[in-house]
Amino acid sequence: MKDPQGHDGPYDAPVRLPARQVLPEWIDYNGHMNVAYYTMAFDQAIDAFLEQELGMGEAHAGREKVGPYSLQNHVSYFSELLEGAGFQITVMLIDHDDKRMHLWMEMFNEAGQLAAASEGMLMNVDHVTRRATPYADWIKRRLEALRMSHDVLARPKQLGSVIGIRRKE
Repeated sequence: MKDPQGHDGPYDAPVRLPARQVLPEWIDYNGHMNVAYYTMAFDQAIDAFLEQELGMGEAHAGREKVGPYSLQNHVSYFSELLEGAGFQITVMLIDHDDKRMHLWMEMFNEAGQLAAASEGMLMNVDHVTRRATPYADWIKRRLEALRMSHDVLARPKQLGSVIGIRRKE
């Protein structure tokens, strides 16, 4: 399929998604945003990013019967978000190949402080065969343009971090 929107970059580095707000139903018994809603907010950010920036989101998946599956996700929490608080998510493409993309996302509170980060790996899957399938050529061009725009960014220090108890020697 030919690129339906003719957008092959350059892209913002990082891509900034529209600001959102913590809803009352997202608050847990500790009085702050529950971890499930951080994950949901990051997931919704991926959907918005794929649709708006790359043209390969829900509309593309419905039309072409291929779409992104999450293979791995790691969320880190740095500061709490309270009911009604505003937040914004940024997206950085770390890497990609013919079937996968590696994303880094950061969630910032209204003061610009890092609230959470999410690192994830997505794979393009054929909805009929349920198997991995290469991206269309126009998507590969967009991913390459996005990667080139994002290669100028410093790699996040938490990228690839391992879960474990850090002990002082």
